[in-house]
Amino acid sequence: MTTHKKKLIRITTVPLSLDKLLEGQLRFMQQHFEVTAISSEKAYLEKIGNREGVSTYHLEMTRQITPFSDLISLIKLTFYFLKVRPDIVHSHTPKAGIVGMAAAFLARVPHRFHTVAGLPLLEESGSKRKVLDFVEKATYFFANKVYPNSNGLKEIILQNNYCKPKKLTVLANGSTNGINTTYFSNDHFSFAQKEELKVRYDIQDTDFVFIFVGRLVTDKGINELIAAFKKLKINHPTAKLLLVGPLETELDPLLPQTLEAIENVKQIKAVGYQQDVRLFFAISHCLVFPSYREGFPNVVMQAGAMELPSIVSNINGCNEIIVPSQNGVIIPTKDEKTLLEVMIELMENKDYYAQLRENARPMIVNRYEQQVVWKAILKEYQLMG
Repeated sequence: MTTHKKKLIRITTVPLSLDKLLEGQLRFMQQHFEVTAISSEKAYLEKIGNREGVSTYHLEMTRQITPFSDLISLIKLTFYFLKVRPDIVHSHTPKAGIVGMAAAFLARVPHRFHTVAGLPLLEESGSKRKVLDFVEKATYFFANKVYPNSNGLKEIILQNNYCKPKKLTVLANGSTNGINTTYFSNDHFSFAQKEELKVRYDIQDTDFVFIFVGRLVTDKGINELIAAFKKLKINHPTAKLLLVGPLETELDPLLPQTLEAIENVKQIKAVGYQQDVRLFFAISHCLVFPSYREGFPNVVMQAGAMELPSIVSNINGCNEIIVPSQNGVIIPTKDEKTLLEVMIELMENKDYYAQLRENARPMIVNRYEQQVVWKAILKEYQLMG
């Protein structure tokens, strides 16, 4: 007698989140469940469904506050759930969270899970903050279980009284998807490949290369990083800075003097968005990530897996991946002076740097390997019966 797989639905507001935050996880879950991925942007969603080998259901959602459109999405999704009768609905991202959890509640879906990978609302104030606080509380109310992807995020949720402690669980050691440490490995790149990239960006064998990976915006600490680096290079001419990521000038623009330095300081190499960042890590010595806020930053895990120590700000996620004086250094946010001092120390204190680098990869493999995270999520699903 054949047993039917239980139905699992994973939902995000936009397919980019399915693509980047859950890559490989849907395919893994398909071995155990009949998986359907729900998101907006139909063509992109179907492309991910084909890659992961799962079914898809297209539902238009916006990332903005759009009450009428959201109500339409909620009604459509409720009727869809009533039709297919899923056993588990698991949502990610704020809008998919409230729409997905409310629809699952209305459709009497027995197991309703929501993962929190960050709280952008913390940067808001006034009436908008009140609306977002209400939405967050409602999402957690409709969910049976809420999974903050770090212990720091769990504490923030409790401090804001979004839900009772018994609803909250941090899976494994944190992270939404873990990291594929086989993929993020220096073993993939030859000496010749590294040399070719170094030549392209005028990096010498004697240089010490700091790397930043992410959007080039104020929120990521780029103004402080550039200001510190301009001072660093005066007495440390072998320092180089790789900026890997898109320059976003609309929502959170950089200071004019920062943009001017990125354009004109020859030791700063802005290489734009890169589909594959691994080779850039492979020619670097240290990740610098002075962000103001994060959920659970993949880039810090990626750098560690590529054998790089990290300088990170003392914020949620970063301060769990990095253990001071073991695989990196934690500094206060928005602190250009301390950032400069630490960058100098890692360049000058070769023994200290070597110790951090030696620990970097093992500490990621042991705590955040992808299979560890996936199996922890699977175990939660299976506990639901």
